Amino acid sequence: MILNPVDIVEHINKEDFQKKYFKPHKPLLIKGFAKQWGAYEKWNLDYIREKAGEQVVPIYDNKPADANKSSDTPATKMKMKDYIDIIKSKPSDLRIFFYIITDKLPELLKDFSYPDLGMKFFKRLPTLFFGGSEAHVLMHYDVDLGDFFHVHFGGKKRILLFDQKQNELLYKVPLSVHTIEEIDYDNPDYEKYPALKYATGTEILMEHGDALFIPGAFWHYNRYLEPGFSLSIRALPNRPSKFLSMLYHVFIMRYTDKLMRKIFKAKWVKYKEEWAYRKSSKALAKLEKK
Repeated sequence: MILNPVDIVEHINKEDFQKKYFKPHKPLLIKGFAKQWGAYEKWNLDYIREKAGEQVVPIYDNKPADANKSSDTPATKMKMKDYIDIIKSKPSDLRIFFYIITDKLPELLKDFSYPDLGMKFFKRLPTLFFGGSEAHVLMHYDVDLGDFFHVHFGGKKRILLFDQKQNELLYKVPLSVHTIEEIDYDNPDYEKYPALKYATGTEILMEHGDALFIPGAFWHYNRYLEPGFSLSIRALPNRPSKFLSMLYHVFIMRYTDKLMRKIFKAKWVKYKEEWAYRKSSKALAKLEKK
């Protein structure tokens, strides 16, 4: 993979953000962005444990989804305090996905504010994502295609970003928003997946309080290097063509895939991955002819 550094600033005004990053769909890392929030000093794993320790939460791990179950089925469930104790005490691939603050812990809403950068945020769904020091999130793009800010708290985190032009080089699985699950983006196997060598993206290292602007429909791979969690605040698609694409992704593509997975189970998963490999092989052949 060809990984370029992300643009980094400590401060940016609305005009520059809109002109240089939002409209061109270019990622940006704002170092220490959360220093302006009460969350910067308050939010850590111990604070979340204190506030939500008794809540039972769904837990995910690094294993590929069971083809005989829905792709969003958790590996297990446990109390938040037990989960946090585990990821703080030892290396762990356990993570929590899409913890909706508004529903689960609304008192956290007073600890942050929405950036005045010209984005129309969807304030119903500020969400937290947690991970242990060995947790990663499958390479994917968000089904709602929304632009979003990803603000990190706790230990370090590595993120890889790719735009939609890289779909075939990343081995995108048809009728899905993810790539072939077996691919290890920390140690890519270029012999088995040779097209990955040509995929061009951006590498970001995040620390406590950093904010990353991720444009809508960008592929992202998240790897927790230390225990921590991130806040995502998002905006819905703001152009008619993108909004229609979002409706297709959410209501047609996703449910078609769920139905086919329910009927054909592992056969459907295998068929899609073979289809993805064939498409990527063709894209690679075209590149190598140039």
